[in-house]
Amino acid sequence: MRHKQQGITLFGMFFVAMGLVFTAIVIMKLVPAYVEYMSINKVFAAMVADPEMKDAKPSQIRDSYIRRSGIDNITSVKADDLDIEHDNGQLVLSAQYHVEKPLFDNIGIYIDFAPTSAKK
Repeated sequence: MRHKQQGITLFGMFFVAMGLVFTAIVIMKLVPAYVEYMSINKVFAAMVADPEMKDAKPSQIRDSYIRRSGIDNITSVKADDLDIEHDNGQLVLSAQYHVEKPLFDNIGIYIDFAPTSAKK
């Protein structure tokens, strides 16, 4: 009785490895952008929870953001990019920005972010 060989060929292994490498490169490029996005949301939440910020002037809010973003090493959103609003007496901070990450030659990833402190 003959047994049929089973398994993956050398070419099959090559294509699987290339797919895994490509996926790993994309993940390594995206993770820092999402970590910074989560840091921005954390800073916004901390600022909204701060009782001193409730009645603060926009310049004071921006100064507080500069200090807090320096601690978390946030570089994508500057203090001038903040949208400061009050909704029913509650401070709402938001911003919009994009991140471009090059992958290979003329191929890259473009991501739009819109962090906000508004309740969802």
